[in-house]
Amino acid sequence: MTEKVSLRPVDAAEVTVLVENSIDVFLADDKVARRPERPWDPQAGILRAEHGLSLLLTVYVDGHSQSILYDAGLGRDTAVHNMDVLEVHMKELRAIVMSHGHIDHYGGVEGMVRRIGRPGLPLVLHPDVWKDRKIVFPTGAELYTPPPNFQDLDREGIAIVEERGPTLLIDGTVLVTGQVERHTDFEKGFPLQYARHGDDWEPDFWVWDDQAVVVHVKGKGLVVLSACSHSGIINILRHARRMTGVDQIFGLVGGFHLTGATFEPIVARTVDELVGLAPLVIVPGHCTGWKAIHHIARRMPEAFVQTSVGTRLQFTSL
Repeated sequence: MTEKVSLRPVDAAEVTVLVENSIDVFLADDKVARRPERPWDPQAGILRAEHGLSLLLTVYVDGHSQSILYDAGLGRDTAVHNMDVLEVHMKELRAIVMSHGHIDHYGGVEGMVRRIGRPGLPLVLHPDVWKDRKIVFPTGAELYTPPPNFQDLDREGIAIVEERGPTLLIDGTVLVTGQVERHTDFEKGFPLQYARHGDDWEPDFWVWDDQAVVVHVKGKGLVVLSACSHSGIINILRHARRMTGVDQIFGLVGGFHLTGATFEPIVARTVDELVGLAPLVIVPGHCTGWKAIHHIARRMPEAFVQTSVGTRLQFTSL
């Protein structure tokens, strides 16, 4: 049974792409996206791209703004460096949310906390992020994916908030979904992943720690941020609608994990379902994959927005 929440609507939401896999300095502004200024000297103040994701979400209510950080990228200082270039300040930051326990999403947390220098800042996460994991590719090659280090985070003064269920932040305006219910018959988690259990490795395909962030823009609908969508992006969107009672998807931003031979067979079905859910704005990136992104762009040209490091996405009720 889905746990229902009362999500307080906001006047506007802004998503700043601090870390992403790609950057295109020649992209133009559009209906939602505001691209960063181009520097006079390209070598001074250049933004960095990497295989990682970090999104800064700012909500606006009655003329006041507050923010959360959703993930922190792979490199220890990538997000912080890009913040400096973009002149982004964290005075209004209320919490950090960890989408799941893969290093391309938490690698920059310690560097970010050191920069902010605020003891007791909440870090909201699912308890499964502490699992010791590896990815076994179809070729037999293995990639070790260590969990974040609890002692290091505790040493930095972070207030770790472990929660399997939903969490409301910023006076009830930001929802962290917690564990996402799985109902679709084609979204099977991450079939390449295993977790250590004693001396053995066991299948850990469902990645139960995968969680999204949701806001409700007044009169427009939900803005959903999803980092890797190991839950399945369709499961995530349907879960957000069931939890909030709001059907319209205003914006969808993040990684949908449709890249590689394991996931490409479900691209067409996923995009069919996305078309049916009809988000007004869709910004796929990170692990979505080239083929899936281009399929989305072809099928949903009016909604599609190209992502890039430094982009500010503006979702307003006006």
